[in-house]
Amino acid sequence: MVKVRPVVVIARNRRNRRLVTIVPLSTTEPDSLEDHHHALANNPLPGREAIRCWAKCDMLTTVSLARLDRYKVGRGQYAVPMLPPDDFEAIRRAVAKALDLTHI
Repeated sequence: MVKVRPVVVIARNRRNRRLVTIVPLSTTEPDSLEDHHHALANNPLPGREAIRCWAKCDMLTTVSLARLDRYKVGRGQYAVPMLPPDDFEAIRRAVAKALDLTHI
């Protein structure tokens, strides 16, 4: 992926506090729905609540916090949307499925 995209931060690196593991969000529904995809109950992005949003949990990436920014909602205005606990836990389960860690 080479474009600006909303993400969910799911973990911080234990040894390097500047690194985080992220799951990308997309408004494109997966071609074939798999266990590692999660449809969010509500789109967390301000002004886009009516647009269906998917967490693509098989596309994990570790990035520097320097590469992340807040969501721009207006001129000089930014937001840091938060997911409800149910969606966040569902994303964690889908990541475990993508990594085949469900047997642990």
